[in-house]
Amino acid sequence: MDIKQSMRDILAAESRAIANIPVTDGYEQAVKLIVEQVKNRGGKLVTSGMGKCGQIAENIATTFSSTGIPAVFLHPSEAQHGDLGVLQQNDVMLLLSNSGRTSEILALVELAQALYTDLQFIVITGNADSPLAHRANICLWTGGAPEVCPLGLTPTTSTTTMTVMGDVLVVNTMNLTGFDKKDYALRHHGGYLGQKSRM
Repeated sequence: MDIKQSMRDILAAESRAIANIPVTDGYEQAVKLIVEQVKNRGGKLVTSGMGKCGQIAENIATTFSSTGIPAVFLHPSEAQHGDLGVLQQNDVMLLLSNSGRTSEILALVELAQALYTDLQFIVITGNADSPLAHRANICLWTGGAPEVCPLGLTPTTSTTTMTVMGDVLVVNTMNLTGFDKKDYALRHHGGYLGQKSRM
């Protein structure tokens, strides 16, 4: 087995997947929705996903929080045992599911809408024709590139594209809100980034 060649192949495949993420009006709509609900109306961004998607959703939430948009990660299973109470009026949800059929996420949509009928959902998925995609107010499709996993099963390429899509939302939200270095410093008091932001 040639590890170096395998690495080149993986880098090429994942780079193609990122380059082929469809650029749609959905991103502008999603950014404006987040700013309107969170920045202007005092809500927050609530992200969710199961498994690897959940880890990406949690990362997106922490990045948003550090850049001026209050955000929390809601575990879809724990939501069924009381954690749904974190939802409030004017919140917006960002849901990640590569298949768009994750049962826990679909159940979360039902529970959340029963609590707040006007709650809006942004979905990042690899299946634009899935039940979750059809339930979304805004659907952002990854492009559905195959996983680089030799079995075609392990979330690899899909989590890479979802991470990049989260970055697109964060960066453009920062741009729209005018979030600057001073704002960043107020939220980062420790570590290298905190020191650098106050230079």
